[in-house]
Amino acid sequence: MRHDGLFYDDDASYLGGLLDFVHGGLGRDEPVLVAVPGRNLELVRDGLGDDARRVRLADMAVAGRNPGRIIGTVLRAFAEEHAGRRVRIVGEPIWAGRSDEEYPACAEHEALINVALADTLVHVICPYDTTRLREPVLEDALRTHPDISDGTSRWTSPGYVDPAATARSFDRPLPPPPDDADLVVLSTLTGPRGARHRVHEIAEQAGMAPERISDLRRIVQELAVNTIVHSGGCGVLLAWVAEGEVRVELQDSGRIPDVLAGRRHPGRGHEDHGLWLVHRLADLVRIHRHAEGTDVRIHVRV
Repeated sequence: MRHDGLFYDDDASYLGGLLDFVHGGLGRDEPVLVAVPGRNLELVRDGLGDDARRVRLADMAVAGRNPGRIIGTVLRAFAEEHAGRRVRIVGEPIWAGRSDEEYPACAEHEALINVALADTLVHVICPYDTTRLREPVLEDALRTHPDISDGTSRWTSPGYVDPAATARSFDRPLPPPPDDADLVVLSTLTGPRGARHRVHEIAEQAGMAPERISDLRRIVQELAVNTIVHSGGCGVLLAWVAEGEVRVELQDSGRIPDVLAGRRHPGRGHEDHGLWLVHRLADLVRIHRHAEGTDVRIHVRV
């Protein structure tokens, strides 16, 4: 497995670095996936010309809206689809439009690629816009990528260290919930029903579409069951609306020691359960592990 960061400063350097990488894979009959956001996807499509038909193209702003699902449903899924073959992937999970709340999950994802894909025949390149991304983001890219390229040369990153430890460094405290957030106490006696019902009401009042309310109810069900089963039978659920999203946070005394929890496919028959399902359905998942337990916060757009 190889994992490079590509630093670019304009469209020409972006395409120069990526098209050489893509054409190199096509020339070796290697399957190629390009998952980049919006406008950049169109740049790559136009730059590839007729070769675009030989490449899997995906809008990362959709497929990777929640950074926590990229490894399992985009990167690893493509590698396993072509098991036994070398594959090339362009993945751009961090762009200037990402919010401050999304960023820790994005950077954690970049670090965990090195853990999750260590046993695969995958070469991943992740582009970083040096003109629009803040300096700390570029410094973090040096920590999460073993090698860096600028499209013309490639060098070993001086900041790269143990990827699991780097991922843990992005496990940061969550911003405090608002004082007026709804609170539901979960226990083995109350079960998840009351939490589902209250969150349903909040989402409906916020104008969320029925199908997304159904997704939100499934998320709350999985989180509540996990809390009741794995956290001594009790926990607290908080829910509120902010910035066009319904946000739900579960606080309990449980532990999630696996850094890839929810990012690793749980196996056939288990796809509709646990953190794997939560990551698939939510627009953002943040997990904060601390001395007293674990806080899991999910964001679902209205």
